[in-house]
Amino acid sequence: MASIVEEILEEKQKQNAVILAHLYVDGEVQDIADFCGDSYYLSQMAAKTDASTIIFCGVEFMAESAKILNPEKLVLMPERTADCPMAHMATPDQVKEYRERYDDLAVVCYINSTTEIKAVSDVCVTSSNAKTVISNIPNKHILFIPDQNLGGFLAPMFPEKQFHFVDGYCPTHNFMELSEVQELKHLHPDAKVACHPECAEPIRALSDYCGSTTGILKYASATDAKEFIILTEIGVAHRLRLDNEGKTFYFTKTRPVCPNMKKVTLEKVLRVLKDHKDPIEVDPDIAERAKGCLIKMHQWGG
Repeated sequence: MASIVEEILEEKQKQNAVILAHLYVDGEVQDIADFCGDSYYLSQMAAKTDASTIIFCGVEFMAESAKILNPEKLVLMPERTADCPMAHMATPDQVKEYRERYDDLAVVCYINSTTEIKAVSDVCVTSSNAKTVISNIPNKHILFIPDQNLGGFLAPMFPEKQFHFVDGYCPTHNFMELSEVQELKHLHPDAKVACHPECAEPIRALSDYCGSTTGILKYASATDAKEFIILTEIGVAHRLRLDNEGKTFYFTKTRPVCPNMKKVTLEKVLRVLKDHKDPIEVDPDIAERAKGCLIKMHQWGG
């Protein structure tokens, strides 16, 4: 009797499907993916794939972006209820209000946003490419949505610009306890601290490195330290441990878990490969406007 992994691989080949998995899903799902990475890497792979079917192991905004870039392809999610709370923390009405307030305004949306927000934004960014993309923007005023923490991390890099924010954040990163980080530093004084810029400023201030999920992986591999305190979603532990034999990684006592990412399982991957239930659909008019925002990100982001 074939294992579930064997069934997935067989079904995938039969259908000319590609499996994309974010680094925050469980390790067993990461292991069966054709491409596994952060939001920027996966958006690149979605744009380049010649597969006829895309299985997106992540949350809704990621699958919608894949559909926008590949309108002719079948895009499926193993768990359709997997969503990103932060993606809904900015609204088109807020964008309209800021556009009316500032003539010289560029609206920069984090990829963790709804298609409706991408459609009213000027350019999209990820934590991997935000600095590069913003350096290409001539406008003085930047409305950075929805994540105020990532925006606050970027703003000091551009003292000539004025950043504006809405009250958006990632619950998993934003509510990390400073006391738990301080305790880890006390217990492991030689450990290097690497955090994601979705963390709040007091957490970022304690870090030796602050960057994207991929950046954290590269930092851990390139740095000689043997111990690391990792301040991002715990799904990255799988790749960190695979790639760094002999190194130890610590996470906060309150496990930083994205409950939506953890909804994705091998069983659901196999099921959606077989039944093609609830494919991702995006309104063509909104998709066309959002597509320009994503394409510009790839053009400016390198």
